[in-house]
Amino acid sequence: MAMRYLELVGVTKRYGDTLAVDAVDLAILKNRYVCVLGPSGCGKSSLLRMLAGHEIVSSGDIVLSGRNITDVPPARRGTAMMFQNYALFPHLSVRDNVAFPLKMRGAEKTERYREADALLARVHLEAYAERKPAQLSGGQQQRVALARAMITRPQILLLDEPLSALDPFLRVKIRSELKELQRDLGISFLHVTHSQDEALALADLVVVMNGGRVEQAAPPREVFNRPSSEFVARFIGGHNIHSGARGTVAVRSDRVRLSDEPDGALSGVIGDLEFLGTRVSVRVNTRDGDFTVELADGDFFAAPYDLGQSVSLSWDPEDAHPLLA
Repeated sequence: MAMRYLELVGVTKRYGDTLAVDAVDLAILKNRYVCVLGPSGCGKSSLLRMLAGHEIVSSGDIVLSGRNITDVPPARRGTAMMFQNYALFPHLSVRDNVAFPLKMRGAEKTERYREADALLARVHLEAYAERKPAQLSGGQQQRVALARAMITRPQILLLDEPLSALDPFLRVKIRSELKELQRDLGISFLHVTHSQDEALALADLVVVMNGGRVEQAAPPREVFNRPSSEFVARFIGGHNIHSGARGTVAVRSDRVRLSDEPDGALSGVIGDLEFLGTRVSVRVNTRDGDFTVELADGDFFAAPYDLGQSVSLSWDPEDAHPLLA
């Protein structure tokens, strides 16, 4: 049986009368990539800061590798945090930025430079060791910040929306490097993000938060195919919500069939068409609200639909996933 490496037991955070994190229970196994996902104000950043020791836990416990670290100072708890804005020192070289945490611990210059150079090689920046942060691209600065976070050899690395400042092309490139580095280092990463695509692409475990609580914590395929609630289905995207005689269900957009024959479960009118490269997104206005149907581009253009056209929608019963109330 896999060991629970990080455990949160009833972790709560209050800011005065505001409840930001509400009695969160969560168990994370060793060597996992975990993405905490949710809308602004859901409590994900407060949760991350409590794990890092930058926020005081109002109640509950945080246990890392069998040790209760709830009240342990940040430098002694075995975590490291990579901040969203990277927080690099502009007057220091790349090597000195990476080596700085070891300098604060009193390590000799030779030792800290040796460790810094090894990490710079791991993130493919050894040729930039003497440069200042302003001489680097955004993606290179991000790698410097990552190397600096790793130099203390933490048991778990905490990442606060690390890809949000990057352009879309670089974001995809860097996220694959993050996953590769996590596997190479053999430690757990806990990555806070607001991007559904990012979480599904990176995570072994996706934790969806809403209103300070965990709505669902499961592997990405399960979260996408079997959302636990209407909130998760809508937030993750790619689903339609339908309420009928058998309760409320979620149906994936690519599992809905479109027809110009009046024989489906629902009828409606095409309200919008979006070409998305390999697929076409069709929005249908029905009496129960808007439905989205995703069709392969070849299927759509072989028999295209028009705006304002009357259509019917149907799906197989096994593709309708029941949702909790």
